Amino acid sequence: MSYSQPRVSIGMPVYNGDFFLKEALNSLLAQTFEDFELIISDNASTDSTEEICREYAAQDNHIRYYRNEQNLGATRNFNHVVDLSNGEYFMWANHDDLYAPEFLKQCVEALDSKPSAILSYSRSTLIDEEGRHVERLLENLNLNSPKSHQRFKRYHELHKARNLGKRSEGAWMPIYGVIRANVLQTTALIGNYIASDLILLEEFALLGKFHEVPELLFFKRDHPYRSMKAHRGYAQRILWFDPMKRRKFVFPQWKLFFERLFLISRVQISWYEKICCYVEMARYIITQRSKTLTKELVINLALLMNIKSVNFWKFQKELPEVW
Repeated sequence: MSYSQPRVSIGMPVYNGDFFLKEALNSLLAQTFEDFELIISDNASTDSTEEICREYAAQDNHIRYYRNEQNLGATRNFNHVVDLSNGEYFMWANHDDLYAPEFLKQCVEALDSKPSAILSYSRSTLIDEEGRHVERLLENLNLNSPKSHQRFKRYHELHKARNLGKRSEGAWMPIYGVIRANVLQTTALIGNYIASDLILLEEFALLGKFHEVPELLFFKRDHPYRSMKAHRGYAQRILWFDPMKRRKFVFPQWKLFFERLFLISRVQISWYEKICCYVEMARYIITQRSKTLTKELVINLALLMNIKSVNFWKFQKELPEVW
């Protein structure tokens, strides 16, 4: 392994992750591709996360362990591991997910052989707390068109598939793939708002092709302590992303809408591609998001007017997930 610049930097942001941390670390340290560093950023955990990390770091020189003095929020911690990385390639890893031993090798080889691909990920399956198979996640994402606007449109089609209940999580699995670090550094990274990882994936889609490794090498764990399950409702999720944001009125769907517009304006693609992307955005909003955007305005207006009727709160619960 090259200590000055490993080929792959793996960033693991973690907070109170002692339930599954050892399994995740063992699966990463068992990779057949060994030229990597594993950067752990502990967000001031109060369980035995620190003890576990220090024990593993003392035994394996792939690991670099850092502990924040206070909880920075999920956003800053996810981006912190990127700032600490040195590798040619980068990947995020959660403290509760598992990887087959060939995961890194297959993803790195794909990027080495395909210069037009900026991201490589494998097919994946959902597992439960005991590591048992639950369901195969969405495959054949087909985000490999040579045209930016076509990849952008395809990703929106995957959003629609999720809203129709088709293998709900596979469309955002590429965020846990191996990414070219020089491309990642040009992006806005993880934003300080709900579902910002989806906007980052859309930015990747505008910047280059995704390569899907056909083997099943990634195991996404589903459990009650998982962040999206442990933080129910918009307000709780906002505080998970950034503990400093304690506000009553929230507009996550409108935030995503404007972030997508800003994304198209700042990304380095041709004006023709930009225009095509704006047209796609209009189609997407009209066909898939208009009702949700309207509901969000109604809910915040009701909060402003202090409406607390039973019918209103039933209406609020009908809002779909932020996609």
